[in-house]
Amino acid sequence: MGIQLSDRFTLKKLLRFCFPPIVMMVFTSIYGVVDGLFVSNFVGKVPFAAVNLVMPFIMVIGGIGFMIGTGGSALVAKTAGEGDKVNANRYFTMMIKLTIILGVTFSVIGIIFIKQIAIMLGATDAMLGDCVIYGRIALLFNTVFMLQSVFQTFLTTAEKPELGLITTVSAGVTNMVLDALFVGVFRWGVAGAAFATGISECVGGAIPLIYFLRPNSSLLQLVRTRFEARVLIKACTNGSSELMSSISSSFVSMLYNFQLLKFAGEDGVAVYGVLMYIQFIFIAIFIGYTIGTSPIAGYNYGAKNHKELKSLLKKSWLLMLAAGIIMMCLAQVLAYPLAKIFTGYDAELFEMTRHAFRIFSFSFILAGINIFTSSFFTALNNGAISAAVSFLRTLVFQTASVLLLPLIFKLDGIWCANVVAEVFAFIISQTLLFINRKKYHYM
Repeated sequence: MGIQLSDRFTLKKLLRFCFPPIVMMVFTSIYGVVDGLFVSNFVGKVPFAAVNLVMPFIMVIGGIGFMIGTGGSALVAKTAGEGDKVNANRYFTMMIKLTIILGVTFSVIGIIFIKQIAIMLGATDAMLGDCVIYGRIALLFNTVFMLQSVFQTFLTTAEKPELGLITTVSAGVTNMVLDALFVGVFRWGVAGAAFATGISECVGGAIPLIYFLRPNSSLLQLVRTRFEARVLIKACTNGSSELMSSISSSFVSMLYNFQLLKFAGEDGVAVYGVLMYIQFIFIAIFIGYTIGTSPIAGYNYGAKNHKELKSLLKKSWLLMLAAGIIMMCLAQVLAYPLAKIFTGYDAELFEMTRHAFRIFSFSFILAGINIFTSSFFTALNNGAISAAVSFLRTLVFQTASVLLLPLIFKLDGIWCANVVAEVFAFIISQTLLFINRKKYHYM
C-alpha cells in the first residue's frame, strides 16, 4: 500500500514521499538546461542571450499554472483532510478547467505581441529575430506547459507522486532527444530548441490529463462541476505567492539583464543565463521537497493534527538548512566544470561564468528555508503571508540589491545580489513563522 496523507510521517517516510517530486523537479530543470546547452554550443552566444532575454516573459505566463496548482492543491488537500471528498474532487476539476481556458487565452495574446515585448525587454537588433522565433513557438505550447505545472503539484496531492515522476522523466527524455536531433543534427537553431521543449511539454501535460480522465485509484477524480468564483478566487489568492515568485523572478531577471548589458554587454547576459540554468537544478531540490510536503501540511491542517504539523516543520527546517549547505559546497567544487560545459568555447566568457557562479552559490544556504516557509504558509491556506515572503524575497530585496550593490562592487555586486536578498528574506520569513506559531500550532 502506498503512503497516504493521513499517515504519521517519520523522517524516512517523509523522504520517501518527497523523493519522487524532488527527482521530478530536478529532471524538469535538467531538461530545461539541455535547451540552453545546445543553443549555447551549437547556435552561439547571441542566440543564447536572446533565448534568456525572452524566457522570463514565458515563465511569467507559465507561472499562472504553478499558481493554480499550488493554491488549488492546498485547498483540495485541506478539504480532503476535513473529510469532504466530494468537494475536493469538484475543486480539483475547476482548477484543471481554469488552467486550460487561461492557457489558450494567454497563448494568443503572447504570440501577437511577442515582438513588442522583446523590444521592451531590451533586445538588441542582433537578438530580436531569435527572441521572436523562440517566443512564438514556445507560446504555441503554453497551455500544455501550464497543465504540466498544475499536475506536478496535484499528482502529489492525489497520492500519486510516482506517476508525476514517470511523466516528468518521459517528457525530459523526449526533450533531450529532440534537442539533440533538432538543434545538434538538423541545425534548426532556436526554433529547434523551442519545438523540442514544446513537444516534451505535450507529453508532460497529456499523460496526467489522460490518467485523470479515466477511472483511477488516486485520491482525486475529475467530475462534472460548474465554476464557483469563491473557490477560484480562494485558490488563486492562496497560490498567489507562487505566481508572485514567478512574476518577481522574471521581472528581476529582466532587471539583471539590463544591468548586465550596461556593465558587461551581451557576454554578461549569457553568463546570467548559465547561472539561471544551473540554479534551476539546485533550487529544484527545494521546490520538489515543498511539492511533497505541501499536501501533507494542508491535509493535517484540515484534520487539525497539530502534532504532525510540528513534526513536519521541525524536520523540514533542518533538512532545508543541511541541503543548502551541501549545495553551496557542491557548487564551489563544480563551478569550473559546469562553466566549461556551457562556455568552454570562449575563454573570457568561461572565466566570467566560473567567477560569478562561485559568488552566486552562497545564496543556496538559506534559499531552501525561505522557499519552504513560503510554501508552508500556502499549505496552511494563508496566501497573504506566503505572498509577502515571496514578494520580499524575489522582488523587493533582489531589486534593491541588483540596483545598489553594483554602485559599490561593480559587476561583482550583480553576482552577489541574490546572496544578500536571501539573507534579508530569511530574517523576514523566520520572524513571520514565529509570530504566527500560536495561530496554527506548529511550534
